[in-house]
Amino acid sequence: MFALRLSAFSVGLTSSKRKFLFIINERFRRGKTEIKDKPRLSPVQTRVKELRQLTQQLQVVHPNVLAKALHRGLLFQNQELLAINKPYGVAVHGGPGVRTSIADVLPILAKMNDGMRAGSELHLCHRLDKETTGAMLLARSEEAANRIQELFRTHQVQKKYWVLSVGVPVPSEGVIDIPILEKESTGPQPHYKMTLSPVYRVSEGGEGLTRVRANRQAHSAATRYRVLGSAGGCSLVELHPITGVKHQIRVHMAYALGCTILGDHKYAHWNRLAPQKLPEGVLRKLGLEQSKARHLPLHLHACHLTLPGVGGHNDISVNCPLPKFFIRSLQRLKIPLPERA
Repeated sequence: MFALRLSAFSVGLTSSKRKFLFIINERFRRGKTEIKDKPRLSPVQTRVKELRQLTQQLQVVHPNVLAKALHRGLLFQNQELLAINKPYGVAVHGGPGVRTSIADVLPILAKMNDGMRAGSELHLCHRLDKETTGAMLLARSEEAANRIQELFRTHQVQKKYWVLSVGVPVPSEGVIDIPILEKESTGPQPHYKMTLSPVYRVSEGGEGLTRVRANRQAHSAATRYRVLGSAGGCSLVELHPITGVKHQIRVHMAYALGCTILGDHKYAHWNRLAPQKLPEGVLRKLGLEQSKARHLPLHLHACHLTLPGVGGHNDISVNCPLPKFFIRSLQRLKIPLPERA
C-alpha cells in the first residue's frame, strides 16, 4: 500500500526525486522483511541475553561513563571518604586485558563529586575482586587512605558479605577456621588457585584428629557464616571474614562447606578450568542449560561495612543494595530476602 501511494505521489516529480523516493520505498520494504523474518529467541537465549544486560553494561565503557555510574550510585560520603557501589566485572586496578578500572576513573570521579573543582583527589583504601560487587571505600586524601588501610590490615573493619551458594551448608551457622595457601593445580590446564591447608587430619581409624605440621606458605583464615534462607537446592548465606586472605570466602564456601558460590567457575573444579557444573533442578529454576552456565556471574556481594569511630567520632556504617542479577536469581530460586539481616 505504501508503494502504491508513493507511486501516485511521484507523478510530476523530477527523475532525481523519483529515484530518491524509490530508494526510500525499497529500504522500507527490506526493513519490514527483516523484522518479519527475525528469528525468535528461545527461553534460554532470552535468559542469557538478560544476564549479559545485567552484568556487562560497564565493563567496556568510556571512563567518563563509568565515573558517572559510580557517582550516581554513591552510598556514603563525608569530609574524609566516599563509599561506592562497585559493579560486577569491573577491575579495581588496571592490567593486561583491563580496558577501564576503578583506579583509572578516580580523577574523573573526584572532580564530578566536588563540582569539577581543581585539585580534587580520591585514593583506594582496599580492593574487591573483579567479579565481586558491593561497598568499596575511597579516601579524599592519601593520609585518610593510609588510616583506613591500617584499619583493614588490623581487622578492625567489620565486613559482611552475602553469597548465593549451590547446596545448603551444614551446620547452618558456625566459624570456619582453616588456613589457606596458593597451590598449583596440575592437569590438562595447569594453573594456580587458593586452597585449604588444614592443620588437622582424620586419624587412620577415623575416630579422632591428628595435628599435622602447618605449611609455612599458608595464611590463617577464619570466616563466620550463617544461612539466611534455602530453596531450590541453593542457599543465601551471610559471611563475616575475620581475616582477609585472597579468595577466602570463595575457598571456605567451596572446599570447607562443600557449597560453591553460584557462578564461581574458578573454584567449582580443582584440576580444570571449566564452567560450574549445576544440578538439573537448579538449571531449570534459573532458566538455563548447562551449556550456558558459563554466563552466570559470581554471586558474591559486599553488602555492609562498619568502620570504627576514631577521635571521638561515631562508627561509620555503609549498606549496599544487591545487584539486579542477584535479586533475579533469588526470585527464580524462590529464596526470600530476609527483612532484617
